[in-house]
Amino acid sequence: MFQALSDRLNEIFKRLRGYGRLSEDTIAEALREVRLALLEADVNFKVVRSFLERVRERAIGRDVLESLSPGQQVIKVVHEELTALMGGTASHLNTAGQPPTVFMLVGLQGSGKTTTAGKLARLLKEKGRRPLLVAADLQRPAAQEQLSTLGKMLGVEVYRAAGATSPVAICREAVSQARSRLLDPVILDTAGRLHIDEPLMQELRAIKAEAGPTEILMVVDAMTGQDAVNSAGSFNQALDLTGIILTKLDGDTRGGAALSIRSVTGTPIKFIGVGEKLDALEVFHPDRMASRVLGMGDVLSLVERAQQVFDEKQAVKLEKKLKTQSFTLEDFREQLRQVRGMGSLEQLMGMIPGLSRVKDLPDVSAQERELKRVEAIIDSMTPTERQRPEILNGSRRKRIAGGSGATVAEVNRLLKQFAEIHKMMRQLMKAGKGGRLPRHLPFSLG
Repeated sequence: MFQALSDRLNEIFKRLRGYGRLSEDTIAEALREVRLALLEADVNFKVVRSFLERVRERAIGRDVLESLSPGQQVIKVVHEELTALMGGTASHLNTAGQPPTVFMLVGLQGSGKTTTAGKLARLLKEKGRRPLLVAADLQRPAAQEQLSTLGKMLGVEVYRAAGATSPVAICREAVSQARSRLLDPVILDTAGRLHIDEPLMQELRAIKAEAGPTEILMVVDAMTGQDAVNSAGSFNQALDLTGIILTKLDGDTRGGAALSIRSVTGTPIKFIGVGEKLDALEVFHPDRMASRVLGMGDVLSLVERAQQVFDEKQAVKLEKKLKTQSFTLEDFREQLRQVRGMGSLEQLMGMIPGLSRVKDLPDVSAQERELKRVEAIIDSMTPTERQRPEILNGSRRKRIAGGSGATVAEVNRLLKQFAEIHKMMRQLMKAGKGGRLPRHLPFSLG
């Protein structure tokens, strides 16, 4: 996400950092390039204009021009103004004073409303809530079935009325049922259209009046750029939105919607969708997003993902196994799965400061394929083989290669690397008793 914009901005700021002193003309020239970069990223032109006016006003001040590192000061100003442009601080969900809290999801068809409803239910369930999903989309074929399937996957109840013709009645009855059964919150998956029309808005206004939602959240496809911003403006005018959920930010998006929508609509972005899986929904942090745009990484989000994926008890158990040298291929496979559970390697690399600017990194897609291949090889082993890899003779290795779609050479390489891990751990244990740590880690996927 934002890769093209990030690359352009980093080229501009790299030149600025090369100057010992900056003049107003130098800053003006750099900001003209920033303007082009933002417009190419599909940022609203009015937003670009006001944003650059604020940056220019601060950048030509004495604090910047007379500082020891004026280039860095300009970047700091741009980061702060980008953060302010996207809302300044994270905006969290509000809850009703009297349960149940009702979250009403609205948006055009294809924006990902139904999947987002499932993601939101999963997130709230993890926080100890008992959500109720409501299938109020009677327009799109199979919308109700899709939500029911998501509910089963998540272990979350879904309210759908067989043969119902009124979305308003469905929402009213669902809220009533949630109140009597102490389910909270209620998540309304409403209908969309390919384009905004008055019948849709009338239906949504009627649902709003009947259900009394605490939050009206518009689900917006970030890949549609300024069309998304314009649609959000129309929905906001009709319904008075309380928040935006931007989906498909992991796709080939230029980023214009994320940078424009708060300023144009006055509505905060509350969540972003960064993948198709049900755990790929994140709270939107403007300062972290500004850091990603400027290629500064996002260490806090990386740490949070690690905390969500890695279980503390498992970590203690793993440490004990490493110390006693009883670490098996079964354990190794579990570690691979946990790492992959944090997201794609490309996403993780984008969160590491400075890494997105490195041009000669190895092919990330090839590394992803290698991880999957290693996991497939281990999956093709029997439990006994994973516990005791020393029993893997030639015929067993050939069988494993055939079952995993790998070659015998790849199986041999994995086993050799795993043996090197054990050797390394023995060295580490000796180092803990007064020896020296090994200088290099032997394991690699290449």
